[in-house]
Amino acid sequence: MADPAELGRALAARGVPPLAAVEWTDEIPSTSDRLKALARAGAAEWTAVLADRQTGGRGREGRAWASPAGGLYLSVLLRPRFAAVGLLPLAAGVAVAEAVAEWGIAAQLKWPNDVLLDGRKLGGVLAEASSGSGGVDWVVLGIGVNVAVTREALPPDVRDAAASLADASSVRPPVSDVAAAVLAHLRLCYDGLRADPPRIVETWRARAVDWWGELVDVETARGTLRGRMRGVDTDGALLVDLEGEESHRILSGEVRRLRRAVRG
Repeated sequence: MADPAELGRALAARGVPPLAAVEWTDEIPSTSDRLKALARAGAAEWTAVLADRQTGGRGREGRAWASPAGGLYLSVLLRPRFAAVGLLPLAAGVAVAEAVAEWGIAAQLKWPNDVLLDGRKLGGVLAEASSGSGGVDWVVLGIGVNVAVTREALPPDVRDAAASLADASSVRPPVSDVAAAVLAHLRLCYDGLRADPPRIVETWRARAVDWWGELVDVETARGTLRGRMRGVDTDGALLVDLEGEESHRILSGEVRRLRRAVRG
């Protein structure tokens, strides 16, 4: 099991303020579920929970997230007091992409929460929030990154779709170093959401998969929409031009490219 003090030293070496509190266990059902319980009990912003393995990790729409040894499984508690809360998943994606770039990894972002390497999934983000009469009370950001996860450790149905930082880099950083890098960049992006939300959106777009203008299917709670991917608005919603209609604004869904658009 990694030592929380090791993470503290890695953050200090970067000049990053210490976390409010850290739990790092060898195995847990879900770091986010544990952190949500701490949030409801009044835990401070920038409390973090990490685990070497998760037995009940999940992604969007309750999908299982394989969490064997060798990955970063991190959940961070935020208590935002600004309007751009909806951009937190995009900001977290930017933080992960910029963190892994320190090891020469050119990751791309797929709306709303995937971090890709050569089209395969390197990591992901899941934001879960609780609101009260005064607005958003807290947000738990769950972040997973395949640092040195072996192909054999993954379920057969996701092996071909997964990427690992160790597979793409000659350097195999400790998970604590990757955690420190993600947290450092997340703090910068979080501050950016306070000061200049559109800049975070533009940064996300610059790192996004180049599907603009291409035909996509977007699976939503109301069914599948097909159209051309136009962009992301200032609230982080996906804009898709449906056939015969103006841009449709999608807040949540799963996007899949169908074919490349013909450009004249």
